[in-house]
Amino acid sequence: MSEKSLKFPKNFLWGCATASYQIEGAWNNDGKGESIWDRFSHTPGKILNNDTGDIACDHYHRFKEDIAIMAKLGLKAYRFSISWPRIIPSGKGKVNKKGLAFYDRLVDELLKNNIIPFITLYHWDLPQVLEDKGGWRVKDTSYAFNDYAKEVVNCLSDRVRDWMTFNEMPCSVVFGYKDGLHAPGLKEKPEVIRQVIHNMLLAHGLGVQTIRSNAKKQPEIGIAHNPAVKIPKTTSPEDLSAAKLAFLDLNDKESGNAWWFDPLSKAKYPEKNTGISEITDEEMKIISTPIDFMGLNIYSGSMIESDNTCGSNGFRIVPYPENHPKTTMDWYINPDCIYYGLKLIHEMYGISKFYITENGCCFNDIISKDGYVHDNNRIDYLNTHITSAYRAISEGINLAGYFLWSFMDNFEWSHGYSKRFGIVYSDYKSQKRILKDSAVWYKNVIEQNGVD
Repeated sequence: MSEKSLKFPKNFLWGCATASYQIEGAWNNDGKGESIWDRFSHTPGKILNNDTGDIACDHYHRFKEDIAIMAKLGLKAYRFSISWPRIIPSGKGKVNKKGLAFYDRLVDELLKNNIIPFITLYHWDLPQVLEDKGGWRVKDTSYAFNDYAKEVVNCLSDRVRDWMTFNEMPCSVVFGYKDGLHAPGLKEKPEVIRQVIHNMLLAHGLGVQTIRSNAKKQPEIGIAHNPAVKIPKTTSPEDLSAAKLAFLDLNDKESGNAWWFDPLSKAKYPEKNTGISEITDEEMKIISTPIDFMGLNIYSGSMIESDNTCGSNGFRIVPYPENHPKTTMDWYINPDCIYYGLKLIHEMYGISKFYITENGCCFNDIISKDGYVHDNNRIDYLNTHITSAYRAISEGINLAGYFLWSFMDNFEWSHGYSKRFGIVYSDYKSQKRILKDSAVWYKNVIEQNGVD
């Protein structure tokens, strides 16, 4: 590393992340039940090219090969999710021992290779049986999640310390229950959407309590959340204040930050008239059960400037220039999203420990004539965003680790296999894995514990 290199804290965790439905395949093997994503992807017209996760990256059968690649890259940690219907096919009740055994083997293989497992209990693949009974629209699902969490913790917590209850609840709510773009593909009324929010938050709180009371080794518990990041246009105090006002904007009733951070941190919703039926003080207490860290999934952010004109609420969203660089997901590239995502949440909610649980980019990667994937655009993206994370650390924010999304190309939800986020290239026909240039670059970052 050069003299100008940015050296991260000694015990900083460098990792990668994946999700069960996106990589595992084996959708109906060894007693696994149907998930809402199985049903959704099997419905013609829901997924681009009618792709499904039936096989995906076949990680269920190839996990040892994949973990060997992780070890080759020097990963310190690996964040993965558990498939609820693989554990309890009917959503609640009888446990599928073969499903648990898969994750048992996975954890052992990770530890054998000195990779710390970070488990996410829910990354969107709800058992279809529960959806048929109301899904996240009913509180019974919150308590079913609690029972499922207990089974997983009882099996794996003798070796696993680090847990996340949910991944990106706002996406589950907006894309799954409001816009119909993700499973279960519904377009519900606002009052139903609010109930879904509450029931997911309740499940989170129940899960935190269950992990803490049943874990066999002292747990570290958090959540992987995708905040709507606001970036001040300039470093002026006026624009920073405007960004904080925009962060708490209550006009966004479903994915607005206050609708998630207020109940999690303050045991209350930002408005009294929530439209949610049967909220009790006990439920709010459960929802706000203290966690040990906040995981943030951050890819981009909106630019904000101060605006004191009549009716402005004190801020204005500044459009990006027409030629501003974007990924092939049409997400604007602005590395400051990492720094300000951490800074604003730390200052506004007093959260003391963070992980970046997802950050990465999608580009049209191809295998070159030499047999390699030369993704310099991804290297540039990762380098600038990791540098942004260092900026937060240098100002005293406790960022304990960074999980790159994603370890390998996989099923990208409604986009099917048309989008590639991985640092490992997946050939879906042959299931061959090819290290992209970004994987070699990331290996060096991990070895040097920093970036140039």
